[in-house]
Amino acid sequence: MHGPEVGMDEIAAAAAVAVGTLYRHFPDKADLVAAVVAEHLEGVAAEAAVARVASGARATDEITGFLERVVEASAADHAVKAAALALGADPAGEATVERAAGALATLIRAGQADGDIHPDVTIDDMYLLISTAPAEQAPAARARRLTLLLPGLTTRARSVDD
Repeated sequence: MHGPEVGMDEIAAAAAVAVGTLYRHFPDKADLVAAVVAEHLEGVAAEAAVARVASGARATDEITGFLERVVEASAADHAVKAAALALGADPAGEATVERAAGALATLIRAGQADGDIHPDVTIDDMYLLISTAPAEQAPAARARRLTLLLPGLTTRARSVDD
């Protein structure tokens, strides 16, 4: 059995842990799913990208990589997010969202300071791109979308090969 209806005992067995251990860390299934989704969000978070920019990486490269990771993660974890919503889990706590937004805003400002990101690009623009990502499309379509969108964010023109 898979999905929101799977029992905690089945989850514990699949994870090779005692059900008591599972309940000690996660009082209910919503808490467990929220933790899984939050861990996933940490994996795509922009904080590591900020550290790479501070070490000399180009902010535009990091923003591009971030957008790629978010779209691919959304496609891969669509079922997990649906389960979280079905269970009433809050997968992204306020602190996680604030940290991610702060890191992404730092990347945008760094790209603008480099002259690589259009001066009018905002965090809201990034959220628009993320929220409208074609997660249900094939990988080639998701990649093509990013190729088409990047010239709207960056000051570089798109080449014929893109």
